[in-house]
Order: sequence, then structure tokens, then C-alpha cells
Amino acid sequence: MRLLFILWVAVMRADFINPFLHAMVNVLRTMCDLQPQVGKSILKEDNIARGVVTGFIDLMGEKTSGSMAISFTEPVAIDLVERMLGERPTKINATVEDLIGEITNMVSGGAKKILSEEGYNFYLSQPVTFVGEGHKILHSVYGPKILIPFHVESGDFVVEVCFRD
Repeated sequence: MRLLFILWVAVMRADFINPFLHAMVNVLRTMCDLQPQVGKSILKEDNIARGVVTGFIDLMGEKTSGSMAISFTEPVAIDLVERMLGERPTKINATVEDLIGEITNMVSGGAKKILSEEGYNFYLSQPVTFVGEGHKILHSVYGPKILIPFHVESGDFVVEVCFRD
């Protein structure tokens, strides 16, 4: 039964995962002059964030609903602030949190545009950020959580996508 579930996730959810992958790459290329490397997507089995600062947003639609989280390690988050704002904070602060929220908004907006072309329309909530080692990410819907790992010059981060079964 678990194998069938995994196969369903792989086939059915690729249409929902790829827009977030493409939007994340586009945001980093255009806003940060970065060429991210994308790892292999995996099914996430826990609620623990893979970074110390996470941007989170809900996507609510008629056909389905879901949520997305982007978790950054501290070096990556600080590097993004420096690249986008021209200042380098020494630690995670309000500026870093705001920028991570804005990146979350840009990525979800880009994915929303792609998904709308496929007939899926969503309303987006305001992004929120969470900070701290080992914080939890609780998606707003029950469904498979897909983790997409990324690598940039300053380190690693992940995008998590969860859509209702």
C-alpha cells in the first residue's frame, strides 16, 4: 500500500511540485544572480524544518489547497540579504525575516501563475516566517509533504510543498 501511495505522489504531484521548483530558480536567478542546483525531491516524513529561518504561505483553491515552506540555513539567508539589499547582517534579524517572507511571496506568486495556466487558481495568504533551530513546519492541509533540496554557493536550503490528498 505504501508503494502505491509513493507512486501516486510521484505521478500526481509532479504537476504541483515543478511550478515551485521553477519559480524558486527564477527568483534566485533574477533577484540574486544565483544559479541554484536542484536536488532530488523526496517525501518528507516529519515536521522539523531543515533550516533556521522558514517562510511559509497557504494556497487556497477550489480544486485543491496546499501550503509551501522555504527553509534556509543561516549562511544562505544572510547571503540572500546581502545580494538583494546590499547589506550583510551578522545574524538572523528582522531584515532577514522580512526578506525571507518576501522571497516566499515571490516564489508562491510565480508558482501560482504557472498553476493558473493549468487550470488551478489559488488565493495566497500573507507569508509568515519562523525562526529557530529545529522549529516545526505544520502544513495547513493533510497530504504528502514533498521536499525539494537546493544548493547555492553559500549552502543548502529546501522548498517544501504539501497539497491536500
